[in-house]
Amino acid sequence: MKASEILLGLLRIPSDFLMGLLAFSLAYQIRSKTDLILGIQLPLDLTTFPPLPAYIRFSAIATFILMLIFAVNKMYSLQHSIRLAAEIRRTIVLTTAWLMLIITYFFVIREFPFSRLALGYSWVLIILLISAGRISIRLLEQMLLFMNIGKRRVLIIGNNQIANKLVQYLKKDRKIELVGTLDDKSENIANLNTLGKVSELNKIVKKYRIDEIMQTKSDLSEAQSTDILEFCREHHLEYSFVPDLLAVHHTNVNVKTILGIPVIELKPTPLDGWGRVAKRTFDLIGSIIALIALSPIMVVTAIAIKLDSKGTIFFKYLDDGARVKRVGQFGKLFNFYKFRTMYPNTHNLRYTKLAKQNTREGSPLVKIKNDPRVTRVGRFLRKTSLDELPQLFNVIKGEMSLVGPRPHLPEEVAKYNKHHKFVLTIKPGITGMAQVSGRSDLNFEEEIRLDTYYIEHWSLWLDIKILFKTIFILFRGYKE
Repeated sequence: MKASEILLGLLRIPSDFLMGLLAFSLAYQIRSKTDLILGIQLPLDLTTFPPLPAYIRFSAIATFILMLIFAVNKMYSLQHSIRLAAEIRRTIVLTTAWLMLIITYFFVIREFPFSRLALGYSWVLIILLISAGRISIRLLEQMLLFMNIGKRRVLIIGNNQIANKLVQYLKKDRKIELVGTLDDKSENIANLNTLGKVSELNKIVKKYRIDEIMQTKSDLSEAQSTDILEFCREHHLEYSFVPDLLAVHHTNVNVKTILGIPVIELKPTPLDGWGRVAKRTFDLIGSIIALIALSPIMVVTAIAIKLDSKGTIFFKYLDDGARVKRVGQFGKLFNFYKFRTMYPNTHNLRYTKLAKQNTREGSPLVKIKNDPRVTRVGRFLRKTSLDELPQLFNVIKGEMSLVGPRPHLPEEVAKYNKHHKFVLTIKPGITGMAQVSGRSDLNFEEEIRLDTYYIEHWSLWLDIKILFKTIFILFRGYKE
Protein backbone atom coordinates (compact mmCIF):
# COMPACT_ATOMS: atom_id res chain seq x y z
CA MET A 1 0.00 0.00 0.00
CA LYS A 2 1.36 3.41 -0.99
CA ALA A 3 2.21 5.86 1.80
CA SER A 4 -0.08 8.44 0.20
CA GLU A 5 -3.01 6.00 0.45
CA ILE A 6 -2.40 5.53 4.17
CA LEU A 7 -2.01 9.26 4.84
CA LEU A 8 -5.20 10.14 2.94
CA GLY A 9 -7.02 7.33 4.72
CA LEU A 10 -5.90 8.61 8.11
CA LEU A 11 -6.84 12.16 7.13
CA ARG A 12 -10.51 11.12 7.14
CA ILE A 13 -10.40 10.64 10.93
CA PRO A 14 -9.49 14.22 12.02
CA SER A 15 -11.59 15.56 9.13
CA ASP A 16 -14.73 13.78 10.36
CA PHE A 17 -14.11 14.82 13.96
CA LEU A 18 -13.52 18.49 13.15
CA MET A 19 -16.49 18.59 10.79
CA GLY A 20 -18.66 17.06 13.51
CA LEU A 21 -17.63 19.69 16.04
CA LEU A 22 -18.12 22.45 13.47
CA ALA A 23 -21.60 21.13 12.66
CA PHE A 24 -22.62 21.21 16.34
CA SER A 25 -21.15 24.69 16.74
CA LEU A 26 -23.04 26.04 13.72
CA ALA A 27 -26.24 24.37 14.91
CA TYR A 28 -25.83 26.11 18.26
CA GLN A 29 -25.39 29.48 16.59
CA ILE A 30 -28.31 28.93 14.18
CA ARG A 31 -30.68 27.84 16.95
CA SER A 32 -29.80 30.89 19.02
CA LYS A 33 -31.32 33.08 16.29
CA THR A 34 -35.09 33.20 16.94
CA ASP A 35 -35.87 35.11 13.71
CA LEU A 36 -34.02 32.80 11.35
CA ILE A 37 -37.06 32.38 9.08
CA LEU A 38 -38.62 35.64 7.90
CA GLY A 39 -41.98 36.23 9.58
CA ILE A 40 -41.62 33.25 11.93
CA GLN A 41 -40.39 33.49 15.51
CA LEU A 42 -38.75 30.39 17.01
CA PRO A 43 -38.96 30.77 20.80
CA LEU A 44 -35.81 29.74 22.67
CA ASP A 45 -36.19 28.04 26.03
CA LEU A 46 -32.91 28.73 27.82
CA THR A 47 -33.65 25.96 30.32
CA THR A 48 -33.25 23.40 27.51
CA PHE A 49 -30.30 25.17 25.94
CA PRO A 50 -27.11 24.46 27.88
CA PRO A 51 -24.16 26.85 28.18
CA LEU A 52 -21.62 26.60 25.39
CA PRO A 53 -18.94 24.61 27.37
CA ALA A 54 -21.46 21.90 28.30
CA TYR A 55 -22.73 21.84 24.72
CA ILE A 56 -19.17 21.43 23.38
CA ARG A 57 -18.55 18.50 25.74
CA PHE A 58 -21.73 16.82 24.53
CA SER A 59 -20.85 17.48 20.88
CA ALA A 60 -17.36 15.98 21.30
CA ILE A 61 -18.78 12.81 22.89
CA ALA A 62 -21.54 12.53 20.29
CA THR A 63 -19.09 13.02 17.42
CA PHE A 64 -16.77 10.37 18.88
CA ILE A 65 -19.70 7.92 19.04
CA LEU A 66 -20.53 8.72 15.41
CA MET A 67 -16.93 7.96 14.43
CA LEU A 68 -17.10 4.62 16.26
CA ILE A 69 -20.20 3.80 14.21
CA PHE A 70 -18.29 4.81 11.07
CA ALA A 71 -15.32 2.63 12.09
CA VAL A 72 -17.47 -0.45 12.71
CA ASN A 73 -18.96 0.02 9.24
CA LYS A 74 -15.51 0.26 7.61
CA MET A 75 -15.70 3.97 6.80
CA TYR A 76 -12.03 4.26 7.81
CA SER A 77 -10.71 1.34 5.79
CA LEU A 78 -7.33 2.35 4.35
CA GLN A 79 -7.96 0.27 1.23
CA HIS A 80 -10.59 2.74 0.08
CA SER A 81 -12.36 1.42 -3.02
CA ILE A 82 -15.95 2.56 -2.38
CA ARG A 83 -17.37 5.07 -4.88
CA LEU A 84 -18.01 8.64 -3.73
CA ALA A 85 -21.79 8.39 -4.21
CA ALA A 86 -21.89 5.19 -2.14
CA GLU A 87 -19.71 6.80 0.53
CA ILE A 88 -22.08 9.77 0.86
CA ARG A 89 -25.10 7.44 0.97
CA ARG A 90 -23.45 5.43 3.72
CA THR A 91 -22.68 8.69 5.58
CA ILE A 92 -26.36 9.67 5.43
CA VAL A 93 -27.56 6.24 6.61
CA LEU A 94 -25.05 5.93 9.47
CA THR A 95 -25.57 9.52 10.64
CA THR A 96 -29.33 8.94 10.68
CA ALA A 97 -28.83 5.74 12.70
CA TRP A 98 -26.59 7.73 15.08
CA LEU A 99 -29.34 10.37 15.48
CA MET A 100 -31.89 7.65 16.28
CA LEU A 101 -29.50 6.23 18.86
CA ILE A 102 -29.19 9.61 20.60
CA ILE A 103 -32.95 10.17 20.58
CA THR A 104 -33.49 6.67 22.00
CA TYR A 105 -30.98 7.36 24.76
CA PHE A 106 -32.74 10.58 25.79
CA PHE A 107 -36.10 8.80 25.63
CA VAL A 108 -34.83 6.08 28.00
CA ILE A 109 -33.45 8.55 30.56
CA ARG A 110 -36.66 10.62 30.12
CA GLU A 111 -34.97 13.96 29.64
CA PHE A 112 -33.74 16.06 26.74
CA PRO A 113 -31.05 18.44 28.04
CA PHE A 114 -31.02 20.76 25.02
CA SER A 115 -33.02 21.92 22.03
CA ARG A 116 -34.41 19.20 19.76
CA LEU A 117 -34.24 21.64 16.88
CA ALA A 118 -30.51 22.16 17.50
CA LEU A 119 -30.02 18.39 17.31
CA GLY A 120 -31.92 18.36 14.02
CA TYR A 121 -29.72 21.13 12.66
CA SER A 122 -26.67 19.19 13.81
CA TRP A 123 -27.81 16.07 11.94
CA VAL A 124 -28.21 17.96 8.66
CA LEU A 125 -24.97 19.90 9.05
CA ILE A 126 -22.95 16.82 10.00
CA ILE A 127 -24.08 15.05 6.82
CA LEU A 128 -23.22 18.09 4.71
CA LEU A 129 -19.88 18.91 6.35
CA ILE A 130 -18.55 15.35 6.67
CA SER A 131 -19.51 14.74 3.04
CA ALA A 132 -17.75 17.99 2.08
CA GLY A 133 -14.66 16.91 4.00
CA ARG A 134 -14.55 13.55 2.29
CA ILE A 135 -15.11 15.13 -1.12
CA SER A 136 -12.17 17.46 -0.40
CA ILE A 137 -9.96 14.48 0.47
CA ARG A 138 -11.04 12.83 -2.79
CA LEU A 139 -10.11 15.98 -4.70
CA LEU A 140 -6.73 16.05 -2.95
CA GLU A 141 -6.23 12.41 -3.92
CA GLN A 142 -7.07 13.20 -7.54
CA MET A 143 -4.59 16.09 -7.53
CA LEU A 144 -1.86 13.78 -6.21
CA LEU A 145 -2.74 11.13 -8.79
CA PHE A 146 -2.57 13.80 -11.51
CA MET A 147 1.00 14.44 -10.33
CA ASN A 148 1.61 10.65 -10.41
CA ILE A 149 1.79 10.49 -6.62
CA GLY A 150 0.17 7.37 -5.21
CA LYS A 151 -0.33 5.55 -8.52
CA ARG A 152 0.40 1.83 -8.57
CA ARG A 153 2.16 0.55 -11.68
CA VAL A 154 0.61 -2.82 -12.44
CA LEU A 155 1.93 -5.63 -14.64
CA ILE A 156 -0.42 -8.45 -15.67
CA ILE A 157 0.96 -11.93 -16.29
CA GLY A 158 -1.24 -13.66 -18.83
CA ASN A 159 -2.98 -12.60 -22.01
CA ASN A 160 -6.33 -14.33 -21.84
CA GLN A 161 -10.05 -13.57 -21.54
CA ILE A 162 -9.77 -13.09 -17.76
CA ALA A 163 -6.92 -10.63 -18.27
CA ASN A 164 -9.03 -8.80 -20.87
CA LYS A 165 -11.87 -8.29 -18.36
CA LEU A 166 -9.44 -7.10 -15.69
CA VAL A 167 -7.81 -4.66 -18.09
CA GLN A 168 -11.14 -3.10 -19.07
CA TYR A 169 -12.00 -2.58 -15.41
CA LEU A 170 -8.61 -1.43 -14.15
CA LYS A 171 -8.22 1.12 -16.96
CA LYS A 172 -11.04 3.08 -15.30
CA ASP A 173 -9.21 3.21 -11.96
CA ARG A 174 -7.08 6.37 -11.77
CA LYS A 175 -5.05 4.87 -8.93
CA ILE A 176 -3.66 2.26 -11.28
CA GLU A 177 -1.35 2.61 -14.24
CA LEU A 178 -1.49 -0.54 -16.35
CA VAL A 179 1.97 -0.96 -17.77
CA GLY A 180 1.39 -4.07 -19.87
CA THR A 181 1.33 -7.85 -19.86
CA LEU A 182 3.79 -10.70 -19.93
CA ASP A 183 2.93 -13.75 -21.99
CA ASP A 184 4.60 -16.39 -24.12
CA LYS A 185 1.87 -16.19 -26.79
CA SER A 186 1.92 -13.82 -29.74
CA GLU A 187 -1.79 -12.87 -29.85
CA ASN A 188 -2.98 -9.86 -27.89
CA ILE A 189 -6.24 -11.05 -26.30
CA ALA A 190 -6.08 -8.65 -23.36
CA ASN A 191 -5.82 -5.58 -25.63
CA LEU A 192 -2.80 -4.41 -23.66
CA ASN A 193 0.80 -3.98 -24.68
CA THR A 194 2.71 -7.27 -24.35
CA LEU A 195 6.12 -6.35 -22.96
CA GLY A 196 7.78 -9.74 -23.22
CA LYS A 197 7.79 -13.31 -22.01
CA VAL A 198 7.33 -14.54 -18.45
CA SER A 199 11.02 -15.48 -18.36
CA GLU A 200 11.86 -11.76 -18.75
CA LEU A 201 10.00 -10.79 -15.57
CA ASN A 202 13.08 -9.48 -13.73
CA LYS A 203 14.13 -7.22 -16.59
CA ILE A 204 10.61 -5.87 -17.18
CA VAL A 205 10.00 -5.10 -13.49
CA LYS A 206 13.22 -3.09 -13.24
CA LYS A 207 12.71 -1.29 -16.55
CA TYR A 208 9.14 -0.17 -15.85
CA ARG A 209 9.40 0.23 -12.03
CA ILE A 210 6.49 -2.14 -11.36
CA ASP A 211 4.66 -1.93 -8.00
CA GLU A 212 2.19 -4.79 -8.34
CA ILE A 213 1.88 -8.01 -10.32
CA MET A 214 -1.50 -9.59 -11.13
CA GLN A 215 -1.25 -13.15 -12.39
CA THR A 216 -4.08 -14.43 -14.61
CA LYS A 217 -2.16 -17.02 -16.61
CA SER A 218 -3.61 -20.41 -15.72
CA ASP A 219 -1.33 -22.67 -17.79
CA LEU A 220 1.84 -21.95 -15.83
CA SER A 221 3.38 -24.84 -13.96
CA GLU A 222 3.28 -24.89 -10.18
CA ALA A 223 7.04 -24.31 -10.14
CA GLN A 224 6.72 -21.23 -12.40
CA SER A 225 3.92 -19.79 -10.27
CA THR A 226 5.94 -20.37 -7.11
CA ASP A 227 8.94 -18.64 -8.73
CA ILE A 228 6.78 -15.60 -9.51
CA LEU A 229 5.54 -15.47 -5.91
CA GLU A 230 9.09 -15.76 -4.57
CA PHE A 231 10.21 -13.04 -6.98
CA CYS A 232 7.51 -10.68 -5.65
CA ARG A 233 8.53 -11.42 -2.07
CA GLU A 234 12.20 -10.82 -2.84
CA HIS A 235 11.49 -7.48 -4.54
CA HIS A 236 8.67 -6.41 -2.19
CA LEU A 237 5.98 -6.25 -4.87
CA GLU A 238 2.26 -6.65 -4.26
CA TYR A 239 1.02 -9.90 -5.74
CA SER A 240 -2.51 -10.91 -6.77
CA PHE A 241 -3.75 -13.94 -8.65
CA VAL A 242 -6.87 -15.64 -9.93
CA PRO A 243 -7.45 -18.45 -7.42
CA ASP A 244 -7.38 -21.39 -9.83
CA LEU A 245 -3.66 -20.76 -10.39
CA LEU A 246 -2.27 -21.62 -6.97
CA ALA A 247 -3.39 -23.28 -3.79
CA VAL A 248 -3.61 -20.68 -1.05
CA HIS A 249 -0.68 -21.42 1.26
CA HIS A 250 -0.33 -18.07 2.96
CA THR A 251 -2.01 -16.79 6.12
CA ASN A 252 -2.42 -13.19 4.92
CA VAL A 253 -4.89 -13.13 2.06
CA ASN A 254 -7.29 -10.51 0.80
CA VAL A 255 -10.10 -11.76 -1.43
CA LYS A 256 -11.85 -9.35 -3.79
CA THR A 257 -13.89 -9.62 -6.96
CA ILE A 258 -13.50 -7.70 -10.20
CA LEU A 259 -16.46 -8.05 -12.57
CA GLY A 260 -17.34 -11.31 -10.85
CA ILE A 261 -13.80 -12.67 -11.16
CA PRO A 262 -12.37 -13.76 -7.78
CA VAL A 263 -8.91 -12.28 -7.20
CA ILE A 264 -6.76 -13.25 -4.23
CA GLU A 265 -4.02 -10.92 -3.05
CA LEU A 266 -1.23 -12.50 -1.03
CA LYS A 267 -0.01 -10.07 1.58
CA PRO A 268 3.53 -10.67 2.83
CA THR A 269 2.59 -9.37 6.28
CA PRO A 270 -0.36 -8.05 8.31
CA LEU A 271 1.78 -4.92 8.65
CA ASP A 272 -0.19 -3.08 6.00
CA GLY A 273 -2.92 -0.50 6.30
CA TRP A 274 -4.05 -0.20 9.94
CA GLY A 275 -1.43 -2.74 11.03
CA ARG A 276 1.29 -0.41 9.81
CA VAL A 277 -0.34 2.55 11.57
CA ALA A 278 -0.73 0.59 14.83
CA LYS A 279 2.89 -0.58 14.85
CA ARG A 280 4.22 2.91 14.09
CA THR A 281 2.09 4.41 16.88
CA PHE A 282 3.30 1.70 19.28
CA ASP A 283 6.92 2.35 18.25
CA LEU A 284 6.68 6.11 18.75
CA ILE A 285 5.03 5.91 22.16
CA GLY A 286 7.29 3.08 23.34
CA SER A 287 10.56 4.67 22.15
CA ILE A 288 9.75 8.09 23.63
CA ILE A 289 8.86 6.53 27.01
CA ALA A 290 12.00 4.37 26.88
CA LEU A 291 14.24 7.35 26.05
CA ILE A 292 12.85 9.35 28.98
CA ALA A 293 13.15 6.43 31.40
CA LEU A 294 16.60 5.30 30.23
CA SER A 295 18.21 8.71 29.68
CA PRO A 296 20.16 8.58 33.01
CA ILE A 297 21.59 5.20 32.05
CA MET A 298 22.54 6.53 28.60
CA VAL A 299 24.34 9.50 30.16
CA VAL A 300 26.31 7.22 32.51
CA THR A 301 27.12 4.91 29.59
CA ALA A 302 28.40 7.81 27.50
CA ILE A 303 30.69 8.95 30.35
CA ALA A 304 32.00 5.40 30.87
CA ILE A 305 32.83 5.02 27.16
CA LYS A 306 34.70 8.33 27.13
CA LEU A 307 36.73 7.47 30.23
CA ASP A 308 37.54 3.93 29.11
CA SER A 309 39.08 4.60 25.69
CA LYS A 310 39.78 7.30 23.13
CA GLY A 311 37.26 7.89 20.40
CA THR A 312 33.71 8.98 19.86
CA ILE A 313 30.85 8.02 22.19
CA PHE A 314 28.78 6.68 19.32
CA PHE A 315 29.91 4.23 16.65
CA LYS A 316 29.25 6.58 13.74
CA TYR A 317 32.12 6.21 11.27
CA LEU A 318 33.90 3.31 9.58
CA ASP A 319 37.66 3.02 9.26
CA ASP A 320 37.64 4.98 5.98
CA GLY A 321 35.58 7.81 7.51
CA ALA A 322 32.33 6.76 5.83
CA ARG A 323 29.13 6.98 7.87
CA VAL A 324 27.98 3.76 9.53
CA LYS A 325 24.95 2.46 7.64
CA ARG A 326 22.49 -0.37 8.07
CA VAL A 327 20.01 -1.83 5.59
CA GLY A 328 16.42 -0.95 6.36
CA GLN A 329 13.00 -1.68 4.89
CA PHE A 330 13.04 -2.52 1.17
CA GLY A 331 16.83 -2.38 1.19
CA LYS A 332 17.11 1.35 1.92
CA LEU A 333 20.24 2.45 3.78
CA PHE A 334 19.99 4.62 6.90
CA ASN A 335 22.39 6.20 9.39
CA PHE A 336 22.71 3.82 12.33
CA TYR A 337 23.14 4.87 15.96
CA LYS A 338 24.93 2.72 18.51
CA PHE A 339 27.23 3.23 21.48
CA ARG A 340 30.87 2.52 20.57
CA THR A 341 32.05 -0.81 22.01
CA MET A 342 35.31 -1.21 20.03
CA TYR A 343 38.59 0.64 19.74
CA PRO A 344 38.61 3.19 16.88
CA ASN A 345 39.59 2.11 13.35
CA THR A 346 39.26 -1.63 14.02
CA HIS A 347 35.99 -2.40 12.23
CA ASN A 348 37.51 -3.82 9.03
CA LEU A 349 39.78 -6.22 10.92
CA ARG A 350 36.82 -8.62 10.93
CA TYR A 351 37.47 -9.12 7.21
CA THR A 352 41.28 -9.24 7.35
CA LYS A 353 43.39 -10.23 10.38
CA LEU A 354 40.47 -11.60 12.38
CA ALA A 355 38.66 -13.34 9.53
CA LYS A 356 39.85 -16.79 10.66
CA GLN A 357 38.15 -16.28 14.05
CA ASN A 358 34.73 -15.90 12.47
CA THR A 359 32.32 -18.31 14.18
CA ARG A 360 29.59 -17.85 11.59
CA GLU A 361 31.32 -19.16 8.48
CA GLY A 362 28.97 -20.23 5.74
CA SER A 363 26.58 -17.34 6.39
CA PRO A 364 26.61 -13.67 5.33
CA LEU A 365 27.25 -12.64 8.95
CA VAL A 366 30.53 -12.25 10.80
CA LYS A 367 30.97 -12.99 14.51
CA ILE A 368 34.46 -12.84 16.02
CA LYS A 369 35.14 -15.14 18.96
CA ASN A 370 36.94 -13.42 21.88
CA ASP A 371 36.97 -10.23 19.83
CA PRO A 372 40.13 -8.24 20.74
CA ARG A 373 38.65 -5.07 19.27
CA VAL A 374 36.10 -4.75 22.07
CA THR A 375 36.91 -2.42 24.98
CA ARG A 376 36.35 -3.27 28.67
CA VAL A 377 33.24 -1.13 28.83
CA GLY A 378 32.22 -2.46 25.42
CA ARG A 379 32.11 -6.05 26.71
CA PHE A 380 29.69 -5.03 29.44
CA LEU A 381 27.59 -3.01 27.01
CA ARG A 382 27.34 -5.91 24.58
CA LYS A 383 26.47 -8.39 27.32
CA THR A 384 23.64 -6.17 28.57
CA SER A 385 22.72 -4.80 25.11
CA LEU A 386 23.04 -1.25 26.45
CA ASP A 387 25.06 -0.40 23.34
CA GLU A 388 21.83 -0.63 21.34
CA LEU A 389 19.90 2.04 23.29
CA PRO A 390 20.72 4.86 20.81
CA GLN A 391 18.73 2.91 18.21
CA LEU A 392 15.68 4.38 19.93
CA PHE A 393 16.47 7.53 17.92
CA ASN A 394 16.29 5.42 14.73
CA VAL A 395 12.86 4.23 15.86
CA ILE A 396 11.63 7.80 16.41
CA LYS A 397 12.93 8.78 12.97
CA GLY A 398 10.96 5.91 11.44
CA GLU A 399 13.99 3.98 10.19
CA MET A 400 13.66 1.13 12.69
CA SER A 401 11.04 -0.49 14.88
CA LEU A 402 11.17 -1.65 18.49
CA VAL A 403 10.65 -5.21 17.25
CA GLY A 404 11.73 -6.62 13.91
CA PRO A 405 14.52 -8.47 12.08
CA ARG A 406 18.11 -7.63 12.94
CA PRO A 407 19.51 -4.59 11.05
CA HIS A 408 22.35 -5.99 8.97
CA LEU A 409 25.34 -4.38 7.30
CA PRO A 410 25.24 -3.59 3.55
CA GLU A 411 28.09 -6.03 2.87
CA GLU A 412 26.16 -8.75 4.68
CA VAL A 413 22.93 -8.12 2.77
CA ALA A 414 24.91 -8.20 -0.50
CA LYS A 415 25.56 -11.90 0.24
CA TYR A 416 21.88 -12.75 0.85
CA ASN A 417 20.20 -15.44 -1.21
CA LYS A 418 16.88 -14.54 -2.81
CA HIS A 419 14.71 -15.96 -0.03
CA HIS A 420 16.76 -14.10 2.62
CA LYS A 421 15.63 -10.74 1.23
CA PHE A 422 12.08 -11.32 2.46
CA VAL A 423 13.20 -10.04 5.89
CA LEU A 424 13.63 -6.60 4.27
CA THR A 425 9.84 -6.43 3.84
CA ILE A 426 9.52 -4.56 7.17
CA LYS A 427 11.69 -2.23 9.22
CA PRO A 428 14.51 -3.81 11.26
CA GLY A 429 14.09 -3.87 15.01
CA ILE A 430 16.11 -3.21 18.16
CA THR A 431 15.00 -6.66 19.28
CA GLY A 432 13.16 -9.43 17.51
CA MET A 433 12.03 -13.03 17.48
CA ALA A 434 15.47 -14.27 16.45
CA GLN A 435 17.21 -12.20 19.13
CA VAL A 436 15.10 -13.67 21.94
CA SER A 437 15.38 -17.21 20.56
CA GLY A 438 19.12 -17.71 20.77
CA ARG A 439 20.64 -14.48 19.40
CA SER A 440 24.01 -15.15 17.71
CA ASP A 441 23.92 -18.84 18.70
CA LEU A 442 21.38 -19.41 15.91
CA ASN A 443 22.55 -20.34 12.44
CA PHE A 444 21.60 -17.83 9.79
CA GLU A 445 18.90 -19.94 8.13
CA GLU A 446 17.18 -20.44 11.48
CA GLU A 447 17.31 -16.70 12.09
CA ILE A 448 15.72 -16.07 8.68
CA ARG A 449 13.03 -18.67 9.41
CA LEU A 450 12.13 -16.99 12.72
CA ASP A 451 12.09 -13.51 11.17
CA THR A 452 9.92 -14.78 8.31
CA TYR A 453 7.46 -16.25 10.81
CA TYR A 454 7.35 -12.92 12.64
CA ILE A 455 6.69 -10.96 9.43
CA GLU A 456 3.89 -13.29 8.34
CA HIS A 457 2.23 -13.53 11.77
CA TRP A 458 2.81 -10.04 13.20
CA SER A 459 0.50 -8.65 15.86
CA LEU A 460 0.85 -6.00 18.56
CA TRP A 461 0.49 -8.72 21.17
CA LEU A 462 3.44 -10.58 19.60
CA ASP A 463 5.52 -7.38 19.79
CA ILE A 464 4.64 -6.95 23.47
CA LYS A 465 5.59 -10.57 24.27
CA ILE A 466 8.95 -10.21 22.48
CA LEU A 467 9.70 -6.96 24.35
CA PHE A 468 8.95 -8.55 27.73
CA LYS A 469 11.02 -11.60 26.84
CA THR A 470 13.88 -9.28 25.85
CA ILE A 471 13.76 -7.54 29.22
CA PHE A 472 13.72 -10.91 31.02
CA ILE A 473 16.74 -12.12 29.05
CA LEU A 474 18.69 -8.93 29.77
CA PHE A 475 18.04 -9.22 33.48
CA ARG A 476 19.41 -12.76 33.33
CA GLY A 477 22.56 -11.36 31.73
CA TYR A 478 22.20 -13.37 28.54
CA LYS A 479 25.59 -13.26 26.84
CA GLU A 480 25.56 -12.35 23.16
